[in-house]
Amino acid sequence: MAVRPVLKMGEPLLRQVAAPVQRFDAQLAALVADMNDTMRALSGAGIAAPQIGVSVRVVIFEVASNPRYPDVSPIPYTVLINPDLAPLGEEQEEGWEGCLSVPGMRGLVPRFRKLRYRGFDIEGAPIDRTVEGFHARVVQHEVDHLDGILYPQRVRDLRNFGFEEALIGQMRPMRAMGAAQSPTSVSP
Repeated sequence: MAVRPVLKMGEPLLRQVAAPVQRFDAQLAALVADMNDTMRALSGAGIAAPQIGVSVRVVIFEVASNPRYPDVSPIPYTVLINPDLAPLGEEQEEGWEGCLSVPGMRGLVPRFRKLRYRGFDIEGAPIDRTVEGFHARVVQHEVDHLDGILYPQRVRDLRNFGFEEALIGQMRPMRAMGAAQSPTSVSP
């Protein structure tokens, strides 16, 4: 379909809570196609509908053979509509994140290590998965967009937030699903 411009931090729409999807129709399919084209053009691990200017509760994500994430376990291509997240336990881990809406920057963000997510796919069929590590991080990052939250709001210590080229030597690799993660971490 089309690669759309990605809204940047500061845009009012990115601070809004997105509306639930009401219909699984051709308009939704076209939105998902544009999200997919945009995510792939920018080598993202995921993208949320608000990032391309549409305030509905839709995210997509995938990590396969992405050069930005060479050391993480694959995450299957997923269209997740009207998601519901439930942390499984209190354990959190910090990891470096970036975002297509916050280009060139990284921050150390705490996320739940393991969670269950539910929602619907593009056809309206239910999705129910239990995930951990990098997969759980990506889902939490993307769903935050639907609630008007960008990752810098989750950074606990602003000394761990800055421009990627300035932080590159300070970012320690984190563990993601049993594999060492590259310092660039999540950049959905």
